Amino acid sequence: MKGRLVRLVFAAKRTYYRLRYPRLRLGHDVEIRGRVRLRRGVRVTIGDRTRLNKLVRFAGPGEVRVGSDCLLNATWIGTWTSVTIGDRCLLSDCELLDNDFHNLDPGQRHDPPVPATRAPIVVEENVWIGAHALVMKGVRIGHDSVVGAATVVRTDVPERAVVIGNPQQTVKKFND
Repeated sequence: MKGRLVRLVFAAKRTYYRLRYPRLRLGHDVEIRGRVRLRRGVRVTIGDRTRLNKLVRFAGPGEVRVGSDCLLNATWIGTWTSVTIGDRCLLSDCELLDNDFHNLDPGQRHDPPVPATRAPIVVEENVWIGAHALVMKGVRIGHDSVVGAATVVRTDVPERAVVIGNPQQTVKKFND
């Protein structure tokens, strides 16, 4: 009986968020355990059986695709192009930003951002991104990798590696 009630609550939440955000696509059995917020026209697709805990936020005019069987826990994703997250990923209280929000040149900082200020992010399958990590534009994180807590990821992370720090450093590679 309790399991049926829990499933009904998750179904009601999925219905509510589908109605509230027409640009949100939710897969089968998505569990929204907290709240979801979409801003500025972002388009979001969440895969089957993915769990969203606490407040998960999406912003920008870009597109976000989250795979199946993922966990997003208090995650913030800002996108002007695209952010793709593979299946079975764990994202814990981190930020993914595919843009700089402003131009670097001092004379252009108050002008609208140019295309060079943004680039897609790809997080491959089975990646774990720790709390307070920051993933910057144009980064690809290889499958089975770990991004440690409070790491600033500015360059690609190889598959099956552990990176930590600012600047990021590879501290471990998983053997096959």
